[in-house]
Amino acid sequence: MNRVLGVDVGTVRVGIAKSDPDRLVATPLETLDAGDAEADDWHARLAARIAEVAGRESCATVVVGLPRGMSGRDTASTRTARALARELEQAGHEVELWDERLSSAEAERVLLASGARRDARRADRDRVAATLILQGWLDARRT
Repeated sequence: MNRVLGVDVGTVRVGIAKSDPDRLVATPLETLDAGDAEADDWHARLAARIAEVAGRESCATVVVGLPRGMSGRDTASTRTARALARELEQAGHEVELWDERLSSAEAERVLLASGARRDARRADRDRVAATLILQGWLDARRT
């Protein structure tokens, strides 16, 4: 299990990316429907779905994007990401949190530059953001 899974957590969609076996390059994998974020067991159910993807893709480590505010302070989204990370750890995965400020905005810029249409950008933005999060983490481990 050498691959790493990258996760961009959202309350509507969750972007997923994976690394190659050598942990050099991140590629977009899929976008999950986040489900009912108002449900009491939402974090546990979403973590189970992500753990299923991690197992299928042979990923022991999961990098969860940590959406801090621009000031560096925690937000409601930060608390959601931390709760999901705890659930994944309880499921037996090694979890790393990675600062993901502006990853969704950068993903949008990448998709705009590629000429993607609006509907395609909406569908791809979350998994591209997950790819940017994971690639940042991978690059930091090589230096």
